[in-house]
Amino acid sequence: MSINITMDPQLLLSIVNTKLRNHYPTLEALCKDLNLDEEALKERLKSIEKTYHPETHQFVSLDDD
Repeated sequence: MSINITMDPQLLLSIVNTKLRNHYPTLEALCKDLNLDEEALKERLKSIEKTYHPETHQFVSLDDD
């Protein structure tokens, strides 16, 4: 499945967190492999109040950070 960061942000969140959990050791590796701009991805998910949490290796609610 191709990832387009302009897709619905809730769907994007689900796909990215699943790929992080199952296939990639880091957010950087995911972005490099899928040719995604890491900062643009973070900004898109910030629009639904999610932020990357390196300790849990997933995007979580801003208040969980």
